[in-house]
Amino acid sequence: MLLVNELHVTHVRGRRVDPPADRRAALEEAFTRQERALDEVLTEEDADRLADVAAELHPAFTGDVATLNQALVRHAAVPSLHGDPPVLAFHAPGADLVDAWAADAGTALAMVIGVGQGRRLRSCEAEGCELVFFDVTRNTSRRFCGLSCQNRAKATAYRARRRT
Repeated sequence: MLLVNELHVTHVRGRRVDPPADRRAALEEAFTRQERALDEVLTEEDADRLADVAAELHPAFTGDVATLNQALVRHAAVPSLHGDPPVLAFHAPGADLVDAWAADAGTALAMVIGVGQGRRLRSCEAEGCELVFFDVTRNTSRRFCGLSCQNRAKATAYRARRRT
């Protein structure tokens, strides 16, 4: 979700946003906000390639499994154990940073879909917002990425009802 929301989305909470000019800095800032550390040095070329990966993965949030399958093949997603102690990853041991991230992220999405939880992968339904999220509500009823989009949508619906 982080890759898609940071590098691919062009409308956020009713406003048009341009993709970041410095993708590397945007990703590093996003990881810092999420209190996660980058294990490797991220180059400008890696960041540009990750923007392409984000575009590849975005359709999975709307149920397009064919595109997700193509991404899994393209980035050689294979389960393997890495390191000491071994850690399960879904990329080849020699994969570069971008292919590793793409394979791991694509496999995570495929696993969510494969266990029947694909309906929890959502895109915000508010007009003018393309953010994606994982719906954690008990009955999978979440429609918006956050309260600001929910409030905007409800206010718009209220005003429309008042006019008629």
